[in-house]
Amino acid sequence: MPDLTDATTAAGAPVTGSVLAAAEPPEPSAAGPGPGRPRSLWTDAWYDLRRRPMFWISSVLLVLLVMIAAFPGLFTGTDPRHADLTNHFLTGPEYGHLFQSDWFGYDNQGRSVYARVVYGTRASVLVGVGTTVVVTLVGGLLGMLSGYFGGWIDALISRITDIFFGLPFLLGTMVALNAFTDRKVWVVSGALAFLGWTSIARVTRSAVITTKHADYVVAAKALGAGTGRILLRHILPNSVAPAIVVATISLGGFISAEATLSYLGMGLSDPAISWGIDINAARDVIRDHPHVMLFPAGMLSLTVFAFIMLGDAVRDALDPKLR
Repeated sequence: MPDLTDATTAAGAPVTGSVLAAAEPPEPSAAGPGPGRPRSLWTDAWYDLRRRPMFWISSVLLVLLVMIAAFPGLFTGTDPRHADLTNHFLTGPEYGHLFQSDWFGYDNQGRSVYARVVYGTRASVLVGVGTTVVVTLVGGLLGMLSGYFGGWIDALISRITDIFFGLPFLLGTMVALNAFTDRKVWVVSGALAFLGWTSIARVTRSAVITTKHADYVVAAKALGAGTGRILLRHILPNSVAPAIVVATISLGGFISAEATLSYLGMGLSDPAISWGIDINAARDVIRDHPHVMLFPAGMLSLTVFAFIMLGDAVRDALDPKLR
């Protein structure tokens, strides 16, 4: 039997190396998937996000806000509740000492505006994140059950969603908060989540209705997969993207809603420190001392703007039609 290494082609050129070795596929590169290898939706979204300046700007702002909320002592050593009416009553900003207690001036009670802006970040971020987590879990679960099972379950959940969706958001939240005398962070988050889950429920329901007719779901049912496995392994991963987009954009809205409720006197109560509380306290002196309202309102606007920018970037990355 002739040696395969000495075989020749039809044109007479010798074959270098073993035929078996030539037939073996090349090993995958350690640097990542090859150009012909399909990528998932999340991989494509990450590649798209990395090329968006809006994503990086919003991410840097949000990381800074999280650091301020988690470790406010790193940014100021002043007690935000310390009042000095004799020396610092409505004193304007002093820019000679960066990141000091007098950098933003003092309010009408002699408290450092800068220290209160720093410590107010924690309450606003906790309310926004806590509310978003609750509405995502509740709205996502109800929307997934409604879209997958259909029938009377879909009709019942849809009618309940319509009832809650028809209630005025801020007015309903104020009525719910009026039942509590001590309104802490978890109370405000629960009241906002009580009426804020409807949008995510509707978006998730539409995504699940589209996903449940896909070929891989039909194949999983034909192979005898249970309902729980289909929902967790096939439906949820392929329909969660729209809910993530809505939740990211809504987070900024919940922070704004908390500040609005606190401004109206129906949100967080003393001794909590919130941007809305400080804006409310500054309304009587805004004409002569605008700095008292300018800095907490500016921080609130910057935070909401950062979350909206991040939500827009994630939406554009996850929606193939917008690429």
